[in-house]
Amino acid sequence: MSKNKKNEEENIEKSETNQEAKATQAPAPETESEQDKEETEEMVKEEPVTEVSDTEKLEKDLAEMKDKYLRQVAEFDNYRKRTLKEKTELILNGGEKVMTALLPIMDDLERAQQNIEKSDDIKALKEGVELVFQKLQKVLESQGLKKIETKGQDFNTDFHEAIAMIPAQSDEQKGKVVDCVQAGYMLNDKVIRHAKVAIGQ
Repeated sequence: MSKNKKNEEENIEKSETNQEAKATQAPAPETESEQDKEETEEMVKEEPVTEVSDTEKLEKDLAEMKDKYLRQVAEFDNYRKRTLKEKTELILNGGEKVMTALLPIMDDLERAQQNIEKSDDIKALKEGVELVFQKLQKVLESQGLKKIETKGQDFNTDFHEAIAMIPAQSDEQKGKVVDCVQAGYMLNDKVIRHAKVAIGQ
C-alpha cells in the first residue's frame, strides 16, 4: 500500500510540473488594456492626416474668399470712378439741353436787333419782340420752368417773399398778394426763386 501511495504522489507531482512548464512556455494572452493602447496609437497616427486635409481645405476656402473680396473691391472702385466721372460731366454739361433749346431764341433776338436798326416801324418791332418773348416762355416751360401765380393769391411763405405791406382796400384783400414786384419761378415743382410781393393789411 505504501508503494502504491508513493507512486500516486510521484504521478501527481509530475503532472503538476508538466502543467507549470506548459504554462511558462505558452504566450501570455493580451490584456484589454494593451489592445486599447494599440488602437489609441493607430488613432493618433491617423489624426495628423485628417488635420492636414482640414488645413488645406481652410486655406483653399480662404484663398477663394480673398480672391472674391479683391474682385468686389475692384468692381466697387470702378463703379465709384465711373459715377464720379458721370457726375462731373453732368455738372459741366447738364445745361446742354436747355442751351440747345435757347439757341433759336438767340437767333430771333439777333434778327430783331438788326431790324430795330433798319426799321422805324415801332408796331412791327413791338410784335416781333412779343413773339420772341412768347417763344422763350414756351421753351422754358418745356424744360419744366413754371411761373408762380401771385395776383389775388393767399400769402404763402413757400412761394412768396413779402417785401411790403399795403393797406387793403377791402377785407378780402387782407393777407392776400396785392402786387408782384418780381416774378417767382418753379423748376419741376421746386421753387428756384420766390416771388417778391406786396401784401394787403
